[in-house]
Amino acid sequence: MAKRVTGPEIEKLIQLLAKVPGLGPRSARRAALHLVKKKEQLLGPLADAMGEAHRKVRICSCCGNVDTIDPCTVCTDERRDQSVIIVVEDVADLWALERAGAMNAAYHVLGGTLSPLDGIGPDDLNIKGLVDRVAKGGVRELIIAVNATVEGQTTAHYITDQLEGMDVKITRLAHGVPVGGELDYLDEGTLTAALRARTTI
Repeated sequence: MAKRVTGPEIEKLIQLLAKVPGLGPRSARRAALHLVKKKEQLLGPLADAMGEAHRKVRICSCCGNVDTIDPCTVCTDERRDQSVIIVVEDVADLWALERAGAMNAAYHVLGGTLSPLDGIGPDDLNIKGLVDRVAKGGVRELIIAVNATVEGQTTAHYITDQLEGMDVKITRLAHGVPVGGELDYLDEGTLTAALRARTTI
């Protein structure tokens, strides 16, 4: 059994950092040590920023984005074309598309994809909210920008079925997005090309 070399507070910091995607136990220890060494310059300001984020962060009731206001900055931006909605799996995908700057449209975050094996059904995702947005009118195109996985394609087909009979053009990202690829890991050029070459489902 390894001996404890730090107090419980630092151990807790390491354990929490290890839960952050991309940080394993070893990386978490290095990050914690760096933060502790730079207590005044990094640890204090980071703790303050995290506390403020914890108090102020909201999930947008319209699109599902993460922001400090509701409706979010994207939904309240009058320069955006609200008649075009880009449907994404996760907030990270929304941010990736925004970094690419390919379109000035609205968004809708599903919160995942359909996955019967994992017990994720339509009621576990924000699909009803999307159908309600389209049913209100004013939406001329829906761009389904889900990952090119089996679950993503299943979700895309389910959404298409739910919107059948509604007066909306449904498109999807072009196949320039690799099968099995995730939007958050693609470069801006690939994302831009995929949006511009979208096809009707």
